[in-house]
Amino acid sequence: MKTDTDNSRIIIAPSILSADFTRLKDALDIIKDAGGDWVHIDVMDGHFVPNLTIGPPVVESIRKQTDLFLDVHLMVEKPELLLDAFIDAGADMITVHAEACAHLDRTLNVIRKAGVRAGVALNPATPLSVLDYVLDIVDMILIMTVNPGFGGQKYIPGMTGKIKALRERINKCNPGVLLQIDGGISTDNIAEVTAAGANVIIAGSAFFNAPDKARFVSELRENSAFSGKI
Repeated sequence: MKTDTDNSRIIIAPSILSADFTRLKDALDIIKDAGGDWVHIDVMDGHFVPNLTIGPPVVESIRKQTDLFLDVHLMVEKPELLLDAFIDAGADMITVHAEACAHLDRTLNVIRKAGVRAGVALNPATPLSVLDYVLDIVDMILIMTVNPGFGGQKYIPGMTGKIKALRERINKCNPGVLLQIDGGISTDNIAEVTAAGANVIIAGSAFFNAPDKARFVSELRENSAFSGKI
């Protein structure tokens, strides 16, 4: 299992969903060559969110083509039914939505028992209180900064306060937990979200549409408010 979950630096995780799926190997090489740290993989079932994307066979193919950390985000109903398939496919991190889990504690423990990192995602309107009894068993929390389902959306400004409040809770309860954000992140707002406490940054269309992807990653790092441990 990859162990790239360093909480002392900013982590850039380009989303493969925005890549050309006829050239996935090229996209993976582009992420690595540009200085990306992780590959973020959005799995959507057309029910939990209004879009349908990829399944375990594609993740397995991605695993064979890269040694980058695979960050699998399950935007699906009943994610517990799919855990084994994505674990076997080679995921390094599996993030499930609190809103989709009837038994969140059990689901997270299944992931961790398999030797895979476990994350919890929260939609924009979901309160932080759902994390009250799982903060001690998660490796990462993902705050959706847009409503999930489609790429290219604009950042919801009210999420900055949510990120800040979550960072305060993490620092108090379990400082090793990573704080990931997804949706509308660019060089224009990277300082704002990292100052609030985010340290894992997903970039989809902004990354793959950038003329110079290495420069885009470099500018995210340079423009961030992150300096040392949060």
